[in-house]
Parts: sequence; structure tokens; C-alpha cells
Amino acid sequence: MSPVESSLSARERLLNAARVLFYNDGIAATGIDAIVKKAGVAKKSLYNNFESKAELVATYLQIRHEEWLALYAARLQQAATSKEKVLAVFLAYEDHAEFAYERGFRGCGLLNAAAELSADAPGRQAVRKHKEQVEAIMSEHLYALHSGNDQQAEEMARHFSFLLEGSMSRAGLEGNSDCIRQAMTMATLMMEAL
Repeated sequence: MSPVESSLSARERLLNAARVLFYNDGIAATGIDAIVKKAGVAKKSLYNNFESKAELVATYLQIRHEEWLALYAARLQQAATSKEKVLAVFLAYEDHAEFAYERGFRGCGLLNAAAELSADAPGRQAVRKHKEQVEAIMSEHLYALHSGNDQQAEEMARHFSFLLEGSMSRAGLEGNSDCIRQAMTMATLMMEAL
């Protein structure tokens, strides 16, 4: 364990271990023993910090969401126009795809997790809320481009969210962000056609 890792709290080490293992191996395939081993903590530390694996999963999903929001906020600071603000969403997804994952990029960690959870699981609802928030962010920026035509802006945001999620899934299969870049080009052409 590096000096930086050893200075982290048990909770932080558990979360870091869970983030890597859940993304690499999946939630169902990752047991508590693997998490505590990778974190370098006692099993009791896990239960002192999390009520259950389900709570750890919920925290993992929230962290993934917060990571994307931070990437988006950084991209948004560089955007001046409404079009650039829409493209900041795509660029934040591209940044997420280009992150140095331990075993390479496998697609959206939230969608990967949701695919493993039952239809009524709270985690799936959390992922849905994240995706709805992304779409709402795009809608907000598209309102300015559509001169107050809220319905047209919402329809385009929905279209862009489908384009974005499809490109993210495909990028996960290909292991790079090229598809996201291509989706961003498509979105740019659609906005220029307004």
C-alpha cells in the first residue's frame, strides 16, 4: 500500500477498493472479502462504515455520479455559448471514458451496475435519476437555442441523451472514446441546423 493509500481512512480505502472492483468485475461478482482484501482493512471495518453491501453499492453509485458532475463542471467552465454548454456534457462523458481505468474502459459504470440490479432495486432508480439529470442539463442549455420553444428543446435533449448513451455503450465495447467524439460531432451538426 502506498503512503497516500495508508493515510486514507478505512472508509475511503473501502470505497476506493469497491470502485475498482465493482467496475472491473461487476457488483455481483465482487464479494465482501475481495473488497476488504483490496482495501487492506479488517472485515469489521466494512461493517463499521457500511450497514451492508447494498449500502456500499449505493455509495459507489453516488460517487460515480459525483465524479461525472465534477467532470461536467470543469468542462462547463470552459463553455461560453449554449452550444458549447451542451457539448460540455459530451466532453465530460469523453473524459470519463478516457480515465485511466485499471483494466481499461468498459462503458458507463452506472449502466453496468444497473444491468446487474433487479428492476425495483434502489440502485437502478439512482442510475435513472442520474441519467434524467444529464438530460435535464442538456434541456436547460438547449432552451436558449430554441428561442423559448421548450418542447423542441426537450425533444432534442431526449434525442441527444439517447445518442450519448448509445455512443457510451459502444465506446465501452471498443474501449475508447471515439464513439463519443463521433456522437458529439452529430450533435453539433444538429444544433447548427437550427
